[in-house]
Amino acid sequence: KHQPSTVNRQPSTPIQPITNLIFELAQLRLESRRGWHRFGIRPENVAEHSLRAAQIAYILAVMEKHPNPHYAVTLAVFHDMAESRTGDPDRIAKQYAKTDQELAVRDQTAGLGSLGASIFEMWQEVEQAETDAGKIAKDADRLEMAFTAKQLMSQGYKGARKWMESAEKSLKTESAKQLFESLCDAEPDDWWLAV
Repeated sequence: KHQPSTVNRQPSTPIQPITNLIFELAQLRLESRRGWHRFGIRPENVAEHSLRAAQIAYILAVMEKHPNPHYAVTLAVFHDMAESRTGDPDRIAKQYAKTDQELAVRDQTAGLGSLGASIFEMWQEVEQAETDAGKIAKDADRLEMAFTAKQLMSQGYKGARKWMESAEKSLKTESAKQLFESLCDAEPDDWWLAV
């Protein structure tokens, strides 16, 4: 049975906007990674992409000897949060419909006080990719796309090579470049064939 707390809690941020944001973030489960639609498939949603990007961010941060790998993970967790409002337009859609992801994240975090400010700053840090953690999170985002492209290539979608080439050109950290080289020589089923 739930016992009410005797401690008088006065959160610095009203709790309802936090609750609303948590519900809104669930929309990322419903938002397809639309670039893959060009192949006539929907291999993942934004939440699935963000999970593996966060996992890759931790790996990269450790490889890069970053003093706080968990921070790089947190950056990656929030890097696509705007897409619950803007969707995930691919490069073709962006030619016709402009979205303002920065405005979306500002609006998402506006009522959250200092919590919102910190989430917005983390989102910006990935977008700008100027700090070590920002570069790691951005590289993780791009590597996740490259790994997905490699999986699609192994299923016969030759056009996915363009996504790999795009990812390779944008990588900043040495560890990401090493992982990309390894990815090029690997096959998606290597892991279970080796078990």
